[in-house]
This record gives sequence, structure tokens and C-alpha cells, in this order.
Amino acid sequence: MPNILLQKLAENRLLKVFTMGRLFHPVVIEMFGRAGGYDGFWLDQEHAGLTTDQMTIAGIAARANNLGCFARVVTTHYSVVTQALESGVDGVMAARIVGAADAEEFVKWSKFAPRGWRGMNTSGADGDYTGKTLGQLVETGNNNFVSIQIETRSALEQAEQIAAIDGVDLLFMGPSDLSAELGAIGQPNSPKVLEAAQHVDAACKKHGKVWGTIAVDPTFAERCAEMSCCRMLTFGNDTRAMRDGIATVKKTFGKQFDLK
Repeated sequence: MPNILLQKLAENRLLKVFTMGRLFHPVVIEMFGRAGGYDGFWLDQEHAGLTTDQMTIAGIAARANNLGCFARVVTTHYSVVTQALESGVDGVMAARIVGAADAEEFVKWSKFAPRGWRGMNTSGADGDYTGKTLGQLVETGNNNFVSIQIETRSALEQAEQIAAIDGVDLLFMGPSDLSAELGAIGQPNSPKVLEAAQHVDAACKKHGKVWGTIAVDPTFAERCAEMSCCRMLTFGNDTRAMRDGIATVKKTFGKQFDLK
């Protein structure tokens, strides 16, 4: 199957995605898919500790609903990246990258030789469960989706070097962590954060790359979408959907909830 994320990015359109983590279940993925308007989602392995089995289920649910899917993973060991890619997701995103050297190493973890040194195994979903030859695995595996998070001050300072790395498809600006590092915690529309977004945009434009972020509020989302190389916005996640749903129920039946 073609890589949905790369395919849609090649069309130069703005991808609308959501996040899955603590309330992981394939039904939740299908509900987002049936709602329409979404191009894909990313799995938060960093914070929610998702297992390889859960990633496998997510990949199956994504393909069933014609959604792209990538996993944000911790950068502790190359095997974490390998297991995520073999689960059947379309790509991986590196969390807590410090700088260009870390980003380069992550890319090597994500690619087979000669670009990287990922171990070869055709028994995973990416190898069509032994249906692909080693040559076919390398061809598709070296064209997977790789994203690098820009959420530390040092990564922001090296955004241009990171964008220049062969194999990096998208820079993903983390507005929460970055706002804290820039002294504007919880203020996505602070001039400091917006200046950071413009810096990332300029780095991507120079090296023919794109970037994404989380739509923390409509104003921030609009400002980012107006920048030339912003091509992915994250709208909502599983826990927010549940929380907002509960709030809607309570508001709908407000008089009854007030009864003693």
C-alpha cells in the first residue's frame, strides 16, 4: 500500500490529524475516521506508553479507515523505532530531540542501508508478513515518513540543520514544551512562540521541507496555517474528545445535574 502521509504531503495540502494515547482503542480511531475531514493520526507512545501490539492494531484500523498513521516514539534505542515501523504504521516521529546530531541518528534508525542501519526483517506488517523480498522491503522502508519534533530551545536553534537532513520529511513544533522553554508557558500566541514558528517555517522553506504542530486554539492554528510551509495541524485527541463529550452531556442535562 502507498504511504498515505507522504502521498498527501506531495499534494501540497494541509493535513488534518488527531492524536491517540491514553484511551487507545480501534473503535475510537474508527469514530474519528467516520466523522470525516481527518487525513490521519499519530500515536503518543512517548506519554502513553503504547505497546507494539497497540501500534499494530492502530495500523490495521488506520488502513481500514483510509487514514495515515505515525507514532511519536521515545528516542532511547533504535529497536523502538524498528518495532514501531514493523507494526505497520506509516512512519515515526522523534520526541525530545536536542539537535541535528540526534535527528541524524534517528533517521539512520529509521532507514535501511545505505542511508541508515536499521535491521532487516520481513515478518512485520511493513514486510507484508514475509510477502516482500528484502529488496522490496528496502525500497518501501527507505520511503517511510520521518518527523522530528522541535520542542527544545537547542532543536529550535538548529532547525535549519535539521531541515537539511536527507530523510527528514516534516518538522513538528511542540507548542507546549517550546512555550515553556521560551519563557511563555501556555501562551501559544506569544510573540516568542510565533517567532519560533516563523523560524521553523523559514528553515523548511529553505530546504524544501514542511512542518506541523498542534492546533492548541483557533487563533494559533490560523496563524500557523497562513505560513507557507505549515502542512499538518493536529486537531484534538482521544482524552479531549472524551472530556468535551462529558462536558456536553452535563451541559445538555444541566437542570438534572443540579438536582439535589
